[in-house]
Amino acid sequence: MELKNILAISGKPGLYKLLSNSGSRLIVESISEGKKMPVSASSKISALEDIAIFTFEEDVPLSEVFDNMFEKNEGKPGLSHKDKPAELRAELSTILSDLDHERVYDSDLKKLFQWYNLLLASGQFEVEPEAVPE
Repeated sequence: MELKNILAISGKPGLYKLLSNSGSRLIVESISEGKKMPVSASSKISALEDIAIFTFEEDVPLSEVFDNMFEKNEGKPGLSHKDKPAELRAELSTILSDLDHERVYDSDLKKLFQWYNLLLASGQFEVEPEAVPE
């Protein structure tokens, strides 16, 4: 999955696609609603491509986690971010067997599952066509 130009903005729900950067302002578009709006460059903004999940071996990029979730769920939505943290943690443990439970907080799990479902609903996952036998 390609997470380039996908942003999370502190204080604003959902995810946003970066459209343009004009010095002190960013122009973003809501992934779920399609609304465009300006955001101050001084806002706390996180690019999803820079986020990784802690494991005991090495940090796993968010794009790889989302790809694994997509495969495990067979392209269907995952658990809701409103489910119990223990359920979210158990589900993520099936995707990342060496998940560092001490460094991955419940709030991180909620964001992870919410973002996955938002990206899936907005068609951000590229589905590879199945190989057709000749």
